[in-house]
Amino acid sequence: MNGRNTYFDNAATSFPKPPEVAAGMARYLNEMGGSYGRSAHARTVAVSRLVEETRTLLAARIGVTQAAHLIFTHNATHAINIALKGFPFAGGAVLVSPLEHNAVMRPLSRIAAERGLTIRTLPAHPDGTVDIDRIGAVLCDRTELVIVNHESNVNGVIQPIAEIKRRIGAVPLLLDAAQSAGHVAIAAERDGIDMVAITGHKGLLGPTGTGALYLKDPGRIAPLIDGGTGSNSEQFEMPGFLPDKFEAGTPNIAGICGLREALLHRPDPRHAAADLFALLEELERIPGLRVFRAADRERQGALFSFVSETMDVALFGRRLHDEFGIETRIGLHCAPAAHRHIGTFPDGTVRAAFSPYHTADDIAYLLTAVRKVQTG
Repeated sequence: MNGRNTYFDNAATSFPKPPEVAAGMARYLNEMGGSYGRSAHARTVAVSRLVEETRTLLAARIGVTQAAHLIFTHNATHAINIALKGFPFAGGAVLVSPLEHNAVMRPLSRIAAERGLTIRTLPAHPDGTVDIDRIGAVLCDRTELVIVNHESNVNGVIQPIAEIKRRIGAVPLLLDAAQSAGHVAIAAERDGIDMVAITGHKGLLGPTGTGALYLKDPGRIAPLIDGGTGSNSEQFEMPGFLPDKFEAGTPNIAGICGLREALLHRPDPRHAAADLFALLEELERIPGLRVFRAADRERQGALFSFVSETMDVALFGRRLHDEFGIETRIGLHCAPAAHRHIGTFPDGTVRAAFSPYHTADDIAYLLTAVRKVQTG
């Protein structure tokens, strides 16, 4: 990107992408062609190998050696729906973090109503970080599943996943890694995480319409969609083996090609973590501005939110855009549970989310703009 980067809406979708992403998608559409796993000619064999290479690369990115246990989806929401709607709930309890996105809360709420589940919130500190020492207060024999948003899309809190999993023991853990994948190290196999939902278009810098779900125990989950796979075509039943069990229909091959290039060509960060922390400290010094972030800087992701005591969030975001060309996200960010916990419901916040392409100068420009809008 030439010139100043004023796009701070990377928690919605990342921009820019590595140039190789578009080139890889165009190469498939214009030169390669062919389907995935549906024929035996050279073109399809080449495409199928590329898809499987991407699966292996993505599995490695989240600490998974059994690549077949990673199934491609359209996004993290699709992955979460597969995990929840295919889970063998028996009318027990589900524990969630207080910072969950509606990608979890909406399907879970429907399932709870249909199957008689009880939804409980994990104990947490004021910033939403799960209180490890108090998990035992809500964990019980009826607990069937624990769901944790790895990195909040509201204040950037990164949850202590390994510690949470150790405390809940054999209870399955579903990790929503929509925001964290690409920004935060994930070690699914090492930490014993049972399910991980990923999207490709945010921190991984890939195209929209790509995502994945890791299943430690795929036999536990029923398929969400039935249909053609190119395998066991003589049967009406879905194949029982991976990844075909969960991948009915032709996948987003062009998107997967783009995701492969994003995984292979991630840019080096153009700013340091210290630049982000310095920004947060300076913002907190501005009179009348309240910043929402992780209390522990070691648990701070690449985004944060703020509100003004003197100005509506919609107006604040509009002025940042109109007067400084800065693009942020305003409102509830599809996470009303998180806003209720941090005290910003129903108005929400102004959110700024970073990418590796932001420089220290870009961050300094954001600080200047926020200061001028707030103080006049």
